[in-house]
Amino acid sequence: MLKDFKPVLNILLRFIVIYLVLLFAYQFYLNAGKAGGLDPFSRIIADQVASIQKASGFPTLLYNDVKNEQVWFYVKKNYVTRMVEGCNAISVMILFVAFVFAFYKGAKTVVFALAGLVLLYIMNLLRIVGLNVVMSDYKTYGKMFHDFIFPAVIYGTVVVLWLVWIKFFALKNENS
Repeated sequence: MLKDFKPVLNILLRFIVIYLVLLFAYQFYLNAGKAGGLDPFSRIIADQVASIQKASGFPTLLYNDVKNEQVWFYVKKNYVTRMVEGCNAISVMILFVAFVFAFYKGAKTVVFALAGLVLLYIMNLLRIVGLNVVMSDYKTYGKMFHDFIFPAVIYGTVVVLWLVWIKFFALKNENS
C-alpha cells in the first residue's frame, strides 16, 4: 500500500525539506542584520517603490525607523504606510520555490523558478505602490486593499504560476 503513495510522499518530503531549508536560511539572514533596522532586501524594495511612485507623479519620501525595523512612506508629504520585513514577499517566494522544486524536472525547474521569482518581485513592487496610492488618495478603502485585495493578487499570482508549472512543465510528459 505504501508503494502506491511513494511518488506523492517523495514530492511532499522534497517540499517540506526545501521549504524548511529556505525558511531557516532566511531567518538566519534576518537575525544577522537585526541591529541595522529593516533588512537590506526590504530596504531595496522600499527604495524601488519610492522611485516608481515618484516617476508616477506621487512624490515620496522615506523615513528609516531603525529602532523599530521599518521604513515609513510619506506620499505627497503625508504619512501613508510603513514597510516592515513581511512586506518584502520573501515568505511567499520561498513557498513558491519549494513547491516548484518539489516537482523537480531538471534545468527547466531552475529557469521557471527564476522567471517566477522575477514576476513575484515585480508584482510585489506594484502591490506596495498600489497600496500607497490607495492610502494616499482613497484612505477609506485602505484596510480592504491591504487585508484582502493585494494579498489575493500576490497569492493568486503564486497559484497561477503553480498551475502553469504543473500543467505545462512538471506533468507534461506524464499526461501525454
